[in-house]
Amino acid sequence: MCLVAAGRGNTIPLKEILDQPEPTWLQWRRHLDSMQPFCRIASHTSEEVREILATLETVFQPLLPQLNLRRWAGSIYDWLTQPPLDPTRSGRVTMDNLMKLVIAALEWSYEAKAPDVQVKWLERAAELLVLRHDTLWIIDGAAPGIETDQAERAEPAQTPETQTEQVSSSSEEQQLSSSVPAEQAPLARSRKKAEVPPATSDKWTFSGDVQISLRRFEESGVARVECPGCGRVWTLSPSGGVVRFKSHDKRKTTTSHTAERWAMRETIWKVVGGENK
Repeated sequence: MCLVAAGRGNTIPLKEILDQPEPTWLQWRRHLDSMQPFCRIASHTSEEVREILATLETVFQPLLPQLNLRRWAGSIYDWLTQPPLDPTRSGRVTMDNLMKLVIAALEWSYEAKAPDVQVKWLERAAELLVLRHDTLWIIDGAAPGIETDQAERAEPAQTPETQTEQVSSSSEEQQLSSSVPAEQAPLARSRKKAEVPPATSDKWTFSGDVQISLRRFEESGVARVECPGCGRVWTLSPSGGVVRFKSHDKRKTTTSHTAERWAMRETIWKVVGGENK
């Protein structure tokens, strides 16, 4: 038996644990091979990177029919052996960094409906990996684009027509999932999402799940909910265990609401108005 690990330089992950003097670890070490107890998987050379890219071409060509990753093998190798990603200057590329770069570029190229990977997306992925891999992103309050994300996940108004559309969309997605290999599914889903037509400009963008737990909503006895975007008040009923806004017209007038209702205050949903404390 031997301990096989992936690591950089002479560091062997977990070796310091096996080196402890407790009886448990002494027994572990007695079971290890006497000549080769520790084995480390080396990262990849430039030629191995080219071979990996050739394999990825075969995997993803059904989605990007003119895919030719090998012509960028030299650039990819140079990007991934920069000091931030290769601090020991081993001149080798880790599989983790290689897959992060390539898959990101493939997804962006696929969403752009390109037949081959676009070099601008490879460069963009490399820039994020090399120059910004240690960037600290500050999240303060609601995340950017949260309303757009909710709108994409939301169900339209529950009319017979939209219910039919939902069934049709669900069937198409199931067909897409069953016809596309598992390793290609993320790219296929990203293109499917990109093809969804944007909402018309006369509709308010806030629609979808209201982040109120079903238990709180039912115990409050209040069914009226104020849209945080336009201030319009709706009477909502839980559906499928969640409370949802439907897509609605932008409110053209300003009306002061005093009745008891759910409203978002400082990113938190709470009951306001009326006699409520």
